[in-house]
Amino acid sequence: MKLQPIITSLLETDMYKFSMGQAIYHQFPAYKTTWTFRCRNTDVKFTAEMVQEIKDQILAYCELRFTEEELQYLDNIRWIKGSYIDFLRLWRPRYEDFEITTDAECGLAIETRGTWLNTSMYEIPTLAIVNEVFFRMNYDYAKLIESFKEKLKEKVGWLESGHFDLSSFSEFGLRRRLSAEAQELAVQELAKAKLPHGKFVGTSNVYLAKKFNLLPVGTMAHEWIMCVGQGNHKHNPAYSNWYALDAWVKEYGVLNGTALTDAITTDCFLKDFQLTYSTLFSGVRHDSGDPVEWGEKMIAHYESLGLDPTQKTLLFSDSLNFEKANALYQHFKGRVKVAFGIGTYIANDTCVPPLNIVMKTTMCNGQDVAKISDTPGKGMCKNPEYIDYLQRCIDWRMTHE
Repeated sequence: MKLQPIITSLLETDMYKFSMGQAIYHQFPAYKTTWTFRCRNTDVKFTAEMVQEIKDQILAYCELRFTEEELQYLDNIRWIKGSYIDFLRLWRPRYEDFEITTDAECGLAIETRGTWLNTSMYEIPTLAIVNEVFFRMNYDYAKLIESFKEKLKEKVGWLESGHFDLSSFSEFGLRRRLSAEAQELAVQELAKAKLPHGKFVGTSNVYLAKKFNLLPVGTMAHEWIMCVGQGNHKHNPAYSNWYALDAWVKEYGVLNGTALTDAITTDCFLKDFQLTYSTLFSGVRHDSGDPVEWGEKMIAHYESLGLDPTQKTLLFSDSLNFEKANALYQHFKGRVKVAFGIGTYIANDTCVPPLNIVMKTTMCNGQDVAKISDTPGKGMCKNPEYIDYLQRCIDWRMTHE
């Protein structure tokens, strides 16, 4: 490797990977998935040297194991069970599950194939590695980190002066961070900042949450709804949310309960998010579509069920900055609990544009899976015919139920 190891602990992933991982381990251990990398920046090119460094970094990541101290930390999280800890004690990443080539327009193609238990865990470290390799090898990193520090200082100043009120917010930037150094600096500075309004509660990065004694934040991602709902080929995919919510409650009861609404559109989600689930889940997460329209829809939904929205949380996590979060909080203040997960704006705000890279589940148990979110174009499925089939299933349900 030309660079120092980027991922140095298996805790360095987002919390929802452990939340989903435990439920996968207990309920879907035989499921197999394919994950596909995609760079959405049309002007970005990865050199052969970068691709080799990415391979070397992922190989180094695959040599890591959980330490007993790390496992003890996870074991102290209220909803993590001992059986899952025992599994993690034996678990290791497999480099054999990766296929990394230059066969893509951007110069970098990555796919992972294997059990869902394994491949789910690769997404976040892989994206963090790709980001850091790109920014260290494509730019003058010293200038980038200096730019990052200046912008971070400005952000903290805004918060400490009371310029923005973000209610309760967390840092969600691991997958798109400039570097491990940058993310740690951001979390450290936000953790010690004195805020007259709102509260910085934690980070999705479990390693940093442990290091700075913060809350590790994260429940479920789109992969959960897609694989649970569409991985069993006997299921009607328009009911993906019902299967996913049912399995989640089976695993966690009333704990760890923030539901993601937009895997197959929020309107379809609400068909299944009726009184039982709306009561059991403490809140919902927004990740696409107009956030104000979505929030109003969720408040109206709770009220239609006779539930008090002020006892529920709307977690916003879609391309936020402080200005957007402040405006959303002011709009919904007093009507519902509001929280924010802010990623790239905190972890990769420099003098150059951030990468827009993703790694998504594209197959489960040998069949295509897809999401149809509230924003056109955010999905990533290789088979247009499957997307058409899924959309027709959703449309039929929405017009006939």
